[in-house]
Amino acid sequence: MLGHKDILKMGNPILRQIAEPFTDEEIKSEETKSLIKKMWKIMDEAGGIGLAAPQISISKQLAIIKLDESSERYPEIETSPEYVMFNPSIEYLTDEKQGNWEGCLSVPGLRGYVERPSQISVNFKDENLEFKKLNLEGFLATVFQHEIDHLFGKLYVDRVADKELLMYEDELKNLEN
Repeated sequence: MLGHKDILKMGNPILRQIAEPFTDEEIKSEETKSLIKKMWKIMDEAGGIGLAAPQISISKQLAIIKLDESSERYPEIETSPEYVMFNPSIEYLTDEKQGNWEGCLSVPGLRGYVERPSQISVNFKDENLEFKKLNLEGFLATVFQHEIDHLFGKLYVDRVADKELLMYEDELKNLEN
């Protein structure tokens, strides 16, 4: 049984692969339903707010997201619905950027300041094969971009423009105090 200790760490080549899309038959399968349940469990155990299948050695285009205001890693966030997304595509609605200190379960202990487009539109299928189109802004837009990056072989550290703004979480806390 997979657990949070099975989350791949930066350096594992699976994290750099472009993940394969799911077919509708695969999305409907019992195996995929079981995978989604495992992913929620792993993400909860690890204290995360998003998890992509490549992070647990499955190079397929599936990611889950749930912002939780009780998150210790992100204490300022508001709770969101649960999102399960297959085969997402993203459209940037503005050139305006917003910056956040991002972390990642595959890059434990580090945070990096990343600027991303502040407004996006995301298209995907959910676990019921329903087509979804979400227009997102703010922190939730950042989280979706972060998770979708995982499906295309990117990590947030690739997007840190100023490497002096990549640091250990405890050093970041010292700066904030």
